[in-house]
Amino acid sequence: MSPSLSTHLSVKSVHIYLSIYLSIYLSIYLSIYHFYIPLHLTPAFLGTCYSKFVWLPHQYHPEQIHLSYGDNPTQMVITWVTLWPTNSTVVEYGISRLDTETQGKETLFIDGGSEKRHIYMHRVKLTSLIPGQKYFYHCGGEKGWSALYFFAAMKSGQSWSPRLAVYGDMGNIKGRSIPRLQEWAQKGKFDAVLHVGDLAYNLDTDNARMGDEFMRQIEPIAAYVPYMVSPGNHEEKYNFSNYKSRFSMPQNGDGENMYYSFDIGPVHVISFSSEVYYFYIDYRYIDKMYDWLKRDLEVANQPENRAVRPWIIALAHKPMYCTNSDDQPICFNKYNPVRVGSSLQVGRGLEDLFCNYGVDIYFAGHEHSYERLLPLYDFMVRNGSFHHPYTNPKATVHIVTGSAGNQEAQDPFKHVDHPFSVYHSDDYGFTMMYVHNVTHIHLQQVSDDKGGKIIDDFWVIKEKVGAPNFKCKKLRN
Repeated sequence: MSPSLSTHLSVKSVHIYLSIYLSIYLSIYLSIYHFYIPLHLTPAFLGTCYSKFVWLPHQYHPEQIHLSYGDNPTQMVITWVTLWPTNSTVVEYGISRLDTETQGKETLFIDGGSEKRHIYMHRVKLTSLIPGQKYFYHCGGEKGWSALYFFAAMKSGQSWSPRLAVYGDMGNIKGRSIPRLQEWAQKGKFDAVLHVGDLAYNLDTDNARMGDEFMRQIEPIAAYVPYMVSPGNHEEKYNFSNYKSRFSMPQNGDGENMYYSFDIGPVHVISFSSEVYYFYIDYRYIDKMYDWLKRDLEVANQPENRAVRPWIIALAHKPMYCTNSDDQPICFNKYNPVRVGSSLQVGRGLEDLFCNYGVDIYFAGHEHSYERLLPLYDFMVRNGSFHHPYTNPKATVHIVTGSAGNQEAQDPFKHVDHPFSVYHSDDYGFTMMYVHNVTHIHLQQVSDDKGGKIIDDFWVIKEKVGAPNFKCKKLRN
């Protein structure tokens, strides 16, 4: 055997052994999370992944990888960060091999802190995905690639049952719910996350290093399922610049993640900023968001749309109602600006808007606790019936879920009984929403203080498909 042939065989053997090793390692790793690797994911496929690894400074390495839904169900947006510019923004993906490539854009983000740190944001939009199909992917470019991840494209139409994890107020210090959310995301126990504001505490802290660390902590969640966000008061610094730059929400709202909407199964989801009622001096922004919300709800309530997506769910950070004893200005304020508008923007509050257009459930955070309230409108209970308040409710159901965990204390309840409140807890945890079908939604509160125990469990039921019959004040022009 010639020396050159012997050398060629030795190199080939090394690649074969490395491919087999990677195949076995990945199989064991993913089996821990109950994920099945199809037989056609061969060592050769995994060897292709191995051959992409480039040993360069870690500042080129993709990190903080997260998914979000695009502008239609066949899209998925993949966003990540590098600490140095790479001039290459690529996602390779496929069903059985990484045989499809899509390129995106790298943009420079300059944090507003004293160091004016430079962070490089990468965005790639995948299109023409097969509904419900599971895809493998990695991201990066010529200067380095991420590990291998997977996601499932959104299923098509409305005849399926989305499972959504809903929570707010989660930081990377005392983020008690993070481990369970990481586990459940990789086991496929929910289809997407709805994070209703207050991330990291704060994204801008320490010249945005706290934001970097938080995004690394949620990567084991957000690299596998879409991570949909709403802005909270802790995102406000530098005009919400970290929040606007780090995430990639649907572009049908303001285009900066402050408000947007999307459809998932039989649900129309609306995310908006409650913070514009508290921080912005320019009240024209409130007008702009309010007008967009009204147009979006008008379209969602067209008979042909409400017939196929009868559920409308709204998300924002600050609640309209709550009974926590340490937040009187929000919880017991009949002039709560999210409800009724600011003193200079009378008629631009959202309770009348939500009532007139039949918003079924409003999720909020801000209070570091969980609370299920009765259907409410104008500080009055509007139950479906005395014994079944959530069957055909006559007003929006309000849920506060801000207990996923952060370095601030949980918010207490001194009122043992309150006529608005059915159940409350200051346990760390998160809410699971199971959209069973066009008439039934199942909600559960998971306690991380109690090892994942379900501490609250109820159904919202609409016996008639379509818009609910709420009685409320007419909207002002």
